[in-house]
Amino acid sequence: MKLNFYKIILISIFGVIILSMIYCGTKNSDSSNPSLTSSNKYLNHNDSAHYVGMSQCKLCHQDIYNSFIQTGMGKSFDSASKSKSSATFYKETVIYDKKLDFYYHPFWDKDSMKIIEFRLEGKDTVFKRIEKVNYIIGSGQHTNSHIMNTNGYLHQMPMTYYTQKGKWDFPPGFENGFNTRFSRKIGLECMSCHNSLPDFIQGSENKFTALPEGVSCERCHGPGSIHIQQRASKAKIDTSKYIDYSIVNPGKLPIDLQFDVCQRCHLQGNAVLKEGKSFFDFKPGMKLSDYMTVFLPRYKDADDKFIMASHADRLKRSKCFIKSFKPETDSTSLRPYKNSLTCVTCHNPHISVKVTGNKIFNNACKNCHSTKTTNGLCSEKENVRLKMQDNCVSCHMPQSGATDIPHVTVHDHYIRKPLNKEEVEKVKEFIGLYAINEKKTSDKIKAKAYLQQYDKYEYNTIFLDSAKKYLGEKNSFEVKENFELLIHLYFIKQDFNKILSLVNQAGKDNLLNSVLIKKSWDNSNAWTLYRIGETYYNTNDLLNAYIFFKKADELSPYNPEFKNKLGVSLMAQNKVQEAVQIFELILKGDSKFVPAINNLGYANLVNGNALKSELLYRSALKLDPDYEPLLMNVAGLNIYKKKYTEAKKILTQILKKNPKNEQAKNILKQLNNFK
Repeated sequence: MKLNFYKIILISIFGVIILSMIYCGTKNSDSSNPSLTSSNKYLNHNDSAHYVGMSQCKLCHQDIYNSFIQTGMGKSFDSASKSKSSATFYKETVIYDKKLDFYYHPFWDKDSMKIIEFRLEGKDTVFKRIEKVNYIIGSGQHTNSHIMNTNGYLHQMPMTYYTQKGKWDFPPGFENGFNTRFSRKIGLECMSCHNSLPDFIQGSENKFTALPEGVSCERCHGPGSIHIQQRASKAKIDTSKYIDYSIVNPGKLPIDLQFDVCQRCHLQGNAVLKEGKSFFDFKPGMKLSDYMTVFLPRYKDADDKFIMASHADRLKRSKCFIKSFKPETDSTSLRPYKNSLTCVTCHNPHISVKVTGNKIFNNACKNCHSTKTTNGLCSEKENVRLKMQDNCVSCHMPQSGATDIPHVTVHDHYIRKPLNKEEVEKVKEFIGLYAINEKKTSDKIKAKAYLQQYDKYEYNTIFLDSAKKYLGEKNSFEVKENFELLIHLYFIKQDFNKILSLVNQAGKDNLLNSVLIKKSWDNSNAWTLYRIGETYYNTNDLLNAYIFFKKADELSPYNPEFKNKLGVSLMAQNKVQEAVQIFELILKGDSKFVPAINNLGYANLVNGNALKSELLYRSALKLDPDYEPLLMNVAGLNIYKKKYTEAKKILTQILKKNPKNEQAKNILKQLNNFK
């Protein structure tokens, strides 16, 4: 919706009045009073505050900017270019997926980085797909991964460069038969940590209108507009004595809130958003658990195992942290808990770890562990200490491989005495998911965590059993309270009868008109509607399937999957022309969405346009030669054209990869019997 000129003027005037009220209120409430340490006193937590970008910050903080831009955060994300890439490129660089039978090779085409996917039969190339790399994600200290952009839809590509080993391989999660090729969605959760906050389109899973270039100052300090406004008005605060409440300085936060700034991203795990919250909502100085609870799996006798970005969790398990965490009695202190061990005890966020040097890190240890004699400092044998140059970190925070990312080593932030070989090699037994940033969590949050663990990380039914334990459904109150999660659980289990029973209990009209009606950043209501629609479709109730798919599409109009199923339900009702419009609309937004290309081809064949159908099938096969519904339709087209030998070849190809396809078996049997 466009605003006319006069409305813009009125809104601008209103915004100035609001800011004036804030600044006047600041003076009247004595913002320089150091006793006001509560997070709600920060002016940039106000909805009127907005992000200004690093270009504004560096106008006054040029030196800090110059060093920060060289850190891992500063170099976390950028457009794909030769200067951004840390990778080496050779003609011989090829990785092979033996499960899917695809080869991959990265190369530069002038100034454009590209990845080619191909398949061989003998020495002949029988399939080839080339995609341009639009963005590189990762600083290059450990990895460079690669992202393609299709009209704003972001997907991860199937090659990552592992800097420490100097090798190309599949990205984490693409190995062992899970290669999603060019279709893994890069959504808001991923982008909100690996980059600054983007312009994300609500009602999508992975569509963006603009992307920043790296983690910015405001990710740790909060929105900067009010701070800039106050500095421009010549308002000055002696920050050696007082707190500047126009911007967050994490170093002056209470220790728990300071940790929350870091562990917003350095506590990578299974992040469960609180009701009505999004990955946009948390700002430095706020309490992270008000917005999300982060879970990590715990295993018996597995203290040596950790994921890469779990620094906050590992540090907080260390005796060094536990023993140092002693709140100050002086509530007016600018640095509450000033003697506690925190991330910034060892790390200056404005300076790259590459240039920090071992001396800085070791001195942080010696500040607490110093004694009058050298022997009292460390109990290790002198010859070992000399060999290690008294490097505390090398023994007590050893470099190790992360469990979630191959080919990388990272310092374990669980500070302790080195483990012996027997402890490391013990068999690991799963205990459960544990909330790292919140002591007490609701059963509903726990259930959601287990469902997400199954969906995102590991298809293990133990997670579904655990989720069920926390989801009551004994009475109408429990069904109402847990409805969406119960639908999610039974949809994973494909228990359609149970879903229909729950829908009947809740009331179909009530769900459509009163319950599942909210648009949100995570599309929660839309996904529930979609799952119910799929349930009706799979039980052959096409009208109700259409109704729920349509409602899901209304709440999440930029999700091609929802819109595609809406079109499929129309086709099933013989409303072919309406379905064609839906499929064409999808492809205007995402031209590489193969299911929609396939369905549009089928719709054209139903309309009698075999030529256009064939052209669409060919374009889809150039993107995905193994998509089973597409191959079935191509076989059908060949039967329509009486090319029975070609149809048999395709059906045989399908059954070679999926022997359980009963439809392909039956059609092939009929063709073999046909003379």
